[in-house]
Amino acid sequence: MIRLLLVVAAVLALACGGAEAAKPDLTAVNQAQFAAGEPKGVDLTVLKAQILLDRARFSPGLIDGRLSENFTKAVSAFQTANGLPSDGKLTRETWDRLMTTSAGPVLVTYEVTRKDVRGPFTKRIPARMERMARLRRLGYRNAVEKLAERFHISEQLLRRLNPGTSFRRAGTTLVVPDVGRGDPAVATAGVEVDKGARVVRVLDPAGKWLAVYPASIGSDEKPAPSGMAEVKRVVHNPTYHYDPDFAFKGVRTKRPFTIAAGPNNPVGTVWIDLSIESYGIHGTPEPRKIGTTFSHGCIRLTNWDAEDLASMVQKGAKVNFKDEMADTGDERSQ
Repeated sequence: MIRLLLVVAAVLALACGGAEAAKPDLTAVNQAQFAAGEPKGVDLTVLKAQILLDRARFSPGLIDGRLSENFTKAVSAFQTANGLPSDGKLTRETWDRLMTTSAGPVLVTYEVTRKDVRGPFTKRIPARMERMARLRRLGYRNAVEKLAERFHISEQLLRRLNPGTSFRRAGTTLVVPDVGRGDPAVATAGVEVDKGARVVRVLDPAGKWLAVYPASIGSDEKPAPSGMAEVKRVVHNPTYHYDPDFAFKGVRTKRPFTIAAGPNNPVGTVWIDLSIESYGIHGTPEPRKIGTTFSHGCIRLTNWDAEDLASMVQKGAKVNFKDEMADTGDERSQ
């Protein structure tokens, strides 16, 4: 009953379909309370928890307000780091601890800038990599995709939070998640790639988890590496170089090619080059698939998580590949 009284207006706004849906009530969302039971569809308690987990660097991946495998991983990691039973379920104890991590509202307003709507955009991006190589830039397709990625949110939920809103006009006020993470509290000692759990963890000198990100890591066809590696360099806005020796499914050419830079490049907005040849940790043009699909051998994160990780590692940082799990193929960028 308490939850219904607090969030009924916002639930109506977030409901599927509904031409009569009104703009969400920020107060209702920001004051959403814990309630036992398993929610269905877009749920405001889940949405609030996702945003707080994202801020605390226990990333749920794409924020969409729904229960998911990545959300369960994020909750479990947060529980482990805070000495709670790590079943991945949003219990009252977990909720109460999560509420102490950040005092600010989870939803805020944002005014669209000229830079947001100016682009440059790449409206049509072919599925085949050989054809991608013909483009001069792999930019965002439109302003909605650009804004959604900036706020770590699905495009569908961004539209639901802002019904009837034009995303193409500077000065428009939007309702968005506040996903400011701030600087890490302590220095980073290393990175752990858990192939079994499909997560990447950042560790402090005592082995405590500073950040945990969902990841796509290898496949049976082309496995991710094992053992220890080091960070060789970090490349922002990388290009992607395809070697025919990779022999990826769906790539028919026998010649090498290069795909231009941009957030919809196959390795996203950042490439963390590792000491194991042709392997790295990088972003992706498809954040929804992170943690639920395999990669071509490297370690794939959402663009925002890859950029966050890149801000915390330096040349020489140790990367430990933990456990044997599904394997993957090679991806290379320079």
